[in-house]
Amino acid sequence: MASADLRDELLCSICLSTFKDPVTLRCGHNFCRVCIGRVLDTQDRSGVYSCPECREEFQERPTLTRNINLHNVAERFLITQQEQEEITGICCTYCVDSPVPAVRSCLLCEASLCDKHLRVHSKSAEHVLSDPSTSLEKRKCPVHKKILEYYCTEDAACICVSCSLAEEHRGHRVEMLDEASGKKKKKLRNGLQKLITKRKKTEERVRSLEERNRKAQEKAAGEAERVTALCADIRRRVDDLEKKLLSEISRQEKEESLSALIHQMEIKKDELSRKMRHIEELCNMTDPLTVLQDPDTGDLCDPEEEGGDEDTGGHDKQLHDGDDLDVAVISHTLHTLCEVISGIRSGIYVEDPADILLDVTTAGNYLLISDDLKTATETEENQKRPETAERFPDYNQVMSRRGFTSGRHYWDVEGSRSGGWSVGMCYPSMDRRGCQSLIGNNNKSWSLERSNNNQYKVRHDRKEIQLPDKISSDRVRICLDYEAGQLSFYELCDPIRHLHTFTAAFSEPLHVVLHVGHSLFCCDDWIRICS
Repeated sequence: MASADLRDELLCSICLSTFKDPVTLRCGHNFCRVCIGRVLDTQDRSGVYSCPECREEFQERPTLTRNINLHNVAERFLITQQEQEEITGICCTYCVDSPVPAVRSCLLCEASLCDKHLRVHSKSAEHVLSDPSTSLEKRKCPVHKKILEYYCTEDAACICVSCSLAEEHRGHRVEMLDEASGKKKKKLRNGLQKLITKRKKTEERVRSLEERNRKAQEKAAGEAERVTALCADIRRRVDDLEKKLLSEISRQEKEESLSALIHQMEIKKDELSRKMRHIEELCNMTDPLTVLQDPDTGDLCDPEEEGGDEDTGGHDKQLHDGDDLDVAVISHTLHTLCEVISGIRSGIYVEDPADILLDVTTAGNYLLISDDLKTATETEENQKRPETAERFPDYNQVMSRRGFTSGRHYWDVEGSRSGGWSVGMCYPSMDRRGCQSLIGNNNKSWSLERSNNNQYKVRHDRKEIQLPDKISSDRVRICLDYEAGQLSFYELCDPIRHLHTFTAAFSEPLHVVLHVGHSLFCCDDWIRICS
């Protein structure tokens, strides 16, 4: 009603429309500039001017003063009116001169009404008013053409009074539309509250996943940085070792060079050739006096006395000493490279899987443990081990002797192709009896399980996750990062393939645990820790 009153105040009494460029006369009444201008133009002939509203006369044509405040109010009202029209799109049926937003619709009259026409509309009960609507026929019964006033709870249908008496709905429980709508709204509010709660949980889950993703990205970035630095250090060390080895080889090559010895032998060869020619010349001479008086005859007659063998022996000794490189230095340097590689590996996994041995005191009675404490095999023969608090009497299951409380560790396991087996880790406080003592059936153990049909799944606290892909290899790797709270499983194929990672805040020592076959059903299945 306040909207209607405001609209009345903003109507020009001449054109009966909202003010456009309103002006004020001296009497205080407001009109559209164009409207009052036309009225004054007609009064020019008589020379008598008066206000169309109060009939006050003026001696001369009145000056028109623009009403700024009224202009702003009228302009804002028109904007609001247009916005309402855009929202509802429904105008008053009876305002034919200019579109006016409808505020209610009469189902009986099948007409939409503005505030002004609503005030004069019939208030009788048969004139049912509703929110503005362009499809008023939908609010009437398509059969009896009467207003839909009731709701049949059995058929979940809106009906009219004639429908309630007709055969189709006769005897059914019916409710007034408002009552039925109220009940449905109550259910909707309950559903809304559940959706709000579910959305809140979903938002918390999203935030948790986003935080986990952020940490995963940070960890991935850290690991990438670590790997980059590690590889850069490897390359630097290898480059240094390469330079050192090449320098050592070059140094030895220079030290053991045979160039000088070859030069000496060439001089010796030339000297011997010269002596040979001189002897041949003496032998060809006919004058005995010249032959006998030659000063070098003595040396030439007995060349062995010149110490040639000693020279040859000395040269042979040099050749013997310098015919090979000193590979001991090179071997030592290459051994240093092996130590570097071993150091890198130990930096990634600080424990050797050979340290993992099975604890027979925990093994079930239908489980055979190998002498090297590495293999567990299902057997039909009862081992009749003594009953202890540590033993698993209900499952073919066994734990490792030692537990891990820190660091990074890994080990590989291999299982039989037939049958089923499980591998994982558990706290020593895990139950040893009952169905909850099976690995993965409690909140103190985590497992990777292979079923008889070669299907794999992971399990923790009785919750299973089926792995979608087939695993072709019978060997899997288990990696533990205690501080990071991660236990991961990999398939040992080429290349190695990640299967699943459990994340938890580990609070106790973690022991390796193996399970073979099914309780009391033996089929010679086995699983072993690979060295």
